[in-house]
Amino acid sequence: MSGRIISFASIGPLVLAALAFAQNPRGTAETTISGSKVTVEYGRPSLKGRDLLAEAPVGTVWRTGADQSTTFTAGIDLNVGGVTIPKGAYSLFTKRTGDDTWSLVFNKQTGQWGTEHDAAQDFAEAPLEWAQADSGPEMFTIELEPSQLRLAWGKHVLTAPIHAK
Repeated sequence: MSGRIISFASIGPLVLAALAFAQNPRGTAETTISGSKVTVEYGRPSLKGRDLLAEAPVGTVWRTGADQSTTFTAGIDLNVGGVTIPKGAYSLFTKRTGDDTWSLVFNKQTGQWGTEHDAAQDFAEAPLEWAQADSGPEMFTIELEPSQLRLAWGKHVLTAPIHAK
């Protein structure tokens, strides 16, 4: 009996190491708006020859990154795409609302695994402008500027204006 416990105990760390290694790299986007820091921390999956955004059916809520949920933190009240977002921390999800339309979903719950979206915790949805580029990043990328939030992956670019409220 103890041989089985030792055997299981010896492979446990290997399984945990394999799971940790399989996760996608994390990225951070930061800017300063009216003297306050705005940060997005997210997982960066690779396309690997796929066009995942084009394949998402209308109504799909996407985790906006990979692995642990994407966290948006602002030290100031913001206007994102015409929607007021009070200062604080939120998980971000992206929702395909039409063939060429998307929205950014601000969820009050943070720290959960990205696929654990609880719609009851959704605080607001801000419209995103969609554009198709000739080429783009292989790895999902979020960029923050003092006036714009930008999500890019492959040929897809989603943007929203952002400024202090």
